[in-house]
Amino acid sequence: EEEDLSEAELVELHGVIADIHSLSRMNANICWQQSRSLWIKERDANSKYFHSVLASRQRGNAISSIQVDDVNLEVVSLIRQAVVSHFASHFKATNVERPGV
Repeated sequence: EEEDLSEAELVELHGVIADIHSLSRMNANICWQQSRSLWIKERDANSKYFHSVLASRQRGNAISSIQVDDVNLEVVSLIRQAVVSHFASHFKATNVERPGV
């Protein structure tokens, strides 16, 4: 049998999930800072390695092409326009008339 959670339980669940995400981000940030600190401490001993890691991360975060309506876009201005349009359509404000509560 499946029971629905009460409002208080839902609030508590959402709070726990938010805490887990927050702690995960903090842990990732601490690990990144520790690696940067070690890099600075060791000077150039591993600079080639760290530069390659940063370059790889930058390449991985880049959007070189995107498919919109079965059309592959590779021009930066068109990609930018498609991304802005996509998110604008998801986050536009709408007025919804609701009956009196």
